[in-house]
Order: sequence, then C-alpha cells, then structure tokens
Amino acid sequence: MGALVAALSKRGDDVVPLVTAMLQELIHRGAQSHEVITPNATILAESLEELRNRCSISSSVSIGLNVSSHDTKALPHPKHSGAVFEGRIFHNSANSSPTQITSDKSLLPEEMAKTLLRNFDGSYALAFASTGRMLIGRDPLGTMPLYYGEDDELCVVALERKALWKIGIHDASSFPPGNLAIVNPEGFSFKSVWTIPHEPPRRIKMHNAVMHLKSLLEESTRERLRGAKKVGIAFSGGLDSSLIAHLAQKAGVTVRLVSVGLEGQPELSHASEAARALGLPIILQEYSIGDVEKTLPKVLWLVEEPDVMKAGVAIPLFWSAQLASKLHCTVLLAGQGADELFGGYHRYLTIYQKKGVEKVAESLFQDTVMSYETNFQRDEPLYAYHKVELRLPFVDTSVVRFALSLPVDLKIESADDCLRKRILRQLAEGLGIPAFIAKRPKKAIQFATGVDKALRDLAKSKGLTLREYVEEVFKRVHVQSGRDPS
Repeated sequence: MGALVAALSKRGDDVVPLVTAMLQELIHRGAQSHEVITPNATILAESLEELRNRCSISSSVSIGLNVSSHDTKALPHPKHSGAVFEGRIFHNSANSSPTQITSDKSLLPEEMAKTLLRNFDGSYALAFASTGRMLIGRDPLGTMPLYYGEDDELCVVALERKALWKIGIHDASSFPPGNLAIVNPEGFSFKSVWTIPHEPPRRIKMHNAVMHLKSLLEESTRERLRGAKKVGIAFSGGLDSSLIAHLAQKAGVTVRLVSVGLEGQPELSHASEAARALGLPIILQEYSIGDVEKTLPKVLWLVEEPDVMKAGVAIPLFWSAQLASKLHCTVLLAGQGADELFGGYHRYLTIYQKKGVEKVAESLFQDTVMSYETNFQRDEPLYAYHKVELRLPFVDTSVVRFALSLPVDLKIESADDCLRKRILRQLAEGLGIPAFIAKRPKKAIQFATGVDKALRDLAKSKGLTLREYVEEVFKRVHVQSGRDPS
C-alpha cells in the first residue's frame, strides 16, 4: 500500500517539486518512506521534509512514491531509469517477479510493461521513467485507482485525483484498465494490452458450473490470503460475504468478521446470527446519525465526487475499514463484484422484462467492465486511508472470465426471479451454508445499514434535498480547504 504519482513536462521544465507536492497531498496513503525517481537518479527519505531538503536533482520526468509497507518499491531498470510497481500480485502466469522482468536486459521498457500487464493478475499500477518519456499501466480489472490529466505544460498521473488538483490539473480522467500509456511531450497515447473479452455464452450444466466456480473461488481466495495472518471480512450475513467468509476459514487463516450499521438496524442482528451459524467470531459496531454527519466530509474527501449513491455506500465501507484497522487486520476481504457477475441487482429483472436475456447478458458484461469507475476507485481509497488492504476474491480474472461466459439462466431463472444469483446460491448450499443465508434476498448496503435514511434525515434537518446537502459538504471539503477534514 502507498501512493504513486508521476509527472512529465512538455516543455522540459523541472517537475520534481510538483511530484513532491503531489506526494504531500497523498501523505495519508503512506508515510513510512518517500521516494523521488528520475531517469538518472533515485532519492529515498523517511519524511517529505527530508526528501525536499535532499532533492537536489531536477528532471522533466519524475515518479514519486509514498510507502506504507514493504510491498511498494522501486524496481531496477536495465537502463538505469525509474521503474515502479505499486500494489499487489495475486496470480502470476509468467512465473517471475516484477523485479526479474524489469531486470531482463533483453527487454525494452515497453515490452516489460506489456509483459507485466498480460501476466500479472492483481491490484496495481506501474510506471517507467526514461528521458523525455514515461510508460504508465493499470491492472486489467482496474482494482487499483489511477487517474491521468494534462494541460499545455504537463502530463500527470496519480492514484487519487486530489494530487492532480493540487498542481492545477482539474480535468482528471480515470486511466483505462489493462492499458499502457506512452507519455511524451505530445501527451498520452494509450494501447490496450489486456482487457476482459466479451465471449459468447458456453453450454454447461448447472452442476458442472457450480463445481468449476467453486474451484476458481477457492483458488482466488487462497491467493488473496497469501501473506496475511489476521484477516478481516466485511460481513453483512448475506450470500456474498458469507461465501467469502466460509472459503477464507477453510484456507486456514484467522478470520474476524466486521459488521457495521446504525443503532437498532435489524441487519446487525442478522449478521450476528449468520456469524454464529458459520462458527466465526464477529465484531459489531453501531453508529449514530451524528457519526454519519461526522463521517460524510471525510468520505467525500476520499471519494472525490459529490455523488449521493457513492456517499451512501462509502460511509459504511469507511466504518468497516476503520473497524478492521482497530482490530489490527491489515487485509480485509469483501464480496464486491458478485452482483455484477451473477445478476444480483434488481434492475436486471427490469432489463429482462423489457429487453430480454441478451440485453441482460450485455448489461452484466458492461457493469463488470465499468466496475473500476463505479466501485473500485470509490472503495480502495477508503481502505487505504486506514492502511487496510482491500482484496476482492470475486474480482479475479479467471473468476470474471468464467462468470461472464455463463448463460444468463444460471444466474437469473426468469424475469420474475426475485432472488437471482442462482449459481452462487447453489454453491453456498453445497458448501453447507444455511438456507437462511444462502436464500436471503439482496439489500443494498446503504439501506441495510440505515445510512441512506440518516443522510436524508440530516439533509431535511438543514432544509436541503439530499443532493444539495452532499454537494454542499463536498464543496466545503474540496473547494474551500482541500485538506484532510479530520
């Protein structure tokens, strides 16, 4: 975990001061050490003040890192220019490490970057710096947030938009997953290296599909538990989080379930009952409407959008990350991705009724492909802020490809299927998960936790609509101060 930023001057000016300014803006993502990397030099310091004092180098191309753990590090480059890999690898079909690939003197930087993107399934961003040029890449599913922007003078990238805003780049766009960007004084040029293929549905019986999905999810969960001794699980007592909890327990790690909600919410009682049924310890944390009001500015500062729905989802996720951190769980597993892959949302029934099965399949594919914008770049900063690494077993390239290849009727039986996610429910029952969990209808987190109602009550108490209230708070934390609203 940490922060990655990079900048290139179109006019050949020194960008090192801008890189250190962006690192300062992302200090919440990591403060163990800091690095500035140029094509010809690397400076490492324990504090940003020390980094600024020691930074006698100048360069028109530079990468910066804030480090919060040993997982983030600069990589050796065969031509002595900067190579950085930030994040986590879960599966490696190349059978070699990022360091080995970037040390291969037979490979040019562009070949190295493409090899990483093609072969490494994980949550990461990568950057290469050479004279007058940068290469930037993002993991194929986009679970690591990454933004880019430019003006007449600069090309910049960072894991959070606020770093770009800090140096005057206000039009920040989400970096396309599985892409490699060649950055030079002409701007950004993108090349697609690995993206999710849109394949026709395969013919497969439910039993065979369940068994294969079980194998894939077991492997994906094991990979995401590697190196973790104490693991938190964001737990609602619903189908997705219960499956993840069961698989994590089978993998032999110490599992601690965390569940959050407003005082008196019945979902907390259900989560407690589900935890007992699974034989796992759970920590329940209740919050008040005052806690919602206090948390909203922080969440909007991290989410970086005045989006009502994202705010409602992000508040309980922020609480889950906070609780996991207090329990000293540096890794937290969650069930994000399952609804897009297996048809969990009620709106898929509306599409089924109005436009038919083929349109449902298309919507599932598009929602999965766009999850990097709708979900992952909202969620990851909430956990990174608390130094908790979010890992998502459903968001694995093998799981995603198999799930998207399944016919719709293995997910949604008909236009009247109120439960949906048929294959996941059968998998849960086959694993011995009780029916009161396996057959529980989905309820969106902002409603299940009571956060949506609390936000509406707060807005009403101030004489505002919910949208007006969220926009007002967003403007206050981003326009007026721009600082961490702790």
